[in-house]
Amino acid sequence: MIKRTSCATLLILLGACSCQERNSQRISSDEFTDILTQISTGWNEGNARMAADVFAGDAVYEEPPRKQYYRGQPAIFEFFGGEKGFDRPMKMTWHHVAFDEDTQIGFGEYTFAMNKQYHGIVIIMIKNKKIARWREYQYESSLDWSVFSGEGDSAK
Repeated sequence: MIKRTSCATLLILLGACSCQERNSQRISSDEFTDILTQISTGWNEGNARMAADVFAGDAVYEEPPRKQYYRGQPAIFEFFGGEKGFDRPMKMTWHHVAFDEDTQIGFGEYTFAMNKQYHGIVIIMIKNKKIARWREYQYESSLDWSVFSGEGDSAK
């Protein structure tokens, strides 16, 4: 009886440890917002390292269908400007952000400007507290976000 109780206790403890380990690799909605803020701050300050550091080593960054496609943090870092940076500053503004803590999938609506201005949405998958997949859809537009999105439309 003691052996069975010890085995059962051990299995329960192992299960609890496994669950805690899984949860320790998950992020909250606030942490997701912090990740997006780190990206936009890095881009806005011309700091590619700051922005790339939130991506996993094997992350994928893409604009389907492979319009832009980068695999791995080193490639993403270079895409973000690398050590040399860019001649023109980047400007990134987040408008709406949401995150599902159960699935570890979130999204953000944004405006990005460098050579041209884009309004878009990105779907982000998180694994082990890092971005594993970034998939963006965007439209080139010179319109202000409120006009582009219709949020500034007084005829609602």
